[in-house]
Amino acid sequence: MKVLSVFGISGTGKTTTIENIIRELKKRRYSVGSVKEIHFEEFAIDLEGSNTDRHRKAGAELVTARGFYETDILYPSKLSVDQILRHYHHDYVVLEGVTDRPCPRIVTARTTEEIDQRIVDDYVFAISGQISNALSEYKGIPVINALTDIEKLVDLIEEKVYDILPDFPAQCCTACGYSCQELGIKILNGEAKKEDCILSNGLVKLYLDGDEIEMVPFVQSILGNAVLGVVKELDGYKPGMQIKVKIEGDYDV
Repeated sequence: MKVLSVFGISGTGKTTTIENIIRELKKRRYSVGSVKEIHFEEFAIDLEGSNTDRHRKAGAELVTARGFYETDILYPSKLSVDQILRHYHHDYVVLEGVTDRPCPRIVTARTTEEIDQRIVDDYVFAISGQISNALSEYKGIPVINALTDIEKLVDLIEEKVYDILPDFPAQCCTACGYSCQELGIKILNGEAKKEDCILSNGLVKLYLDGDEIEMVPFVQSILGNAVLGVVKELDGYKPGMQIKVKIEGDYDV
């Protein structure tokens, strides 16, 4: 799954840029999902006094509203981007206004001052929005009009945006030689590839209800050695064979 973020202040053409990116990706037969960040502290879909609101206040930890044409799952807290993305299994996911998850980014702006305010790291690989009516490049970053040249912008997305990387702190894993954020920027600049992430080729994988749980090499080693230590003592074990362990439901010794 490839993830990119489009961000900029209101009125810069952010949502229009995303709409056209999604349409062009769909035209190219990719599956696409999106996440919209709401920058309004009082925002809530659930209405005060509604039946689902009453369920939640009664103590339900997860509430679902199921209608004829949509299903809304209401979590009583703000989820991290990674928690949200576990619900997605698309070729591309476009984030609107999300800046707290490292990934390739497109800035939308009206002025160069707005661009400068938002280029805080090396993840920005393109600029769009209203400023694209006046510029074609800014500080080495291409400025592309999403209304008149969307094919060029999506060509760049196909070239630059990579399968999402883990987001471990540098103190947890630098097995590839870089932090997760540093590797992402290297990939974006064509100086590395996704396969350089050691976790991409991990021999030990853990799934919870079908969702893979990312583990740094140290944790993989602990889990792998613990399982292997037991399995090696069993009849039928052969060196190099694939081992799968499946635990159904709650298991208490």
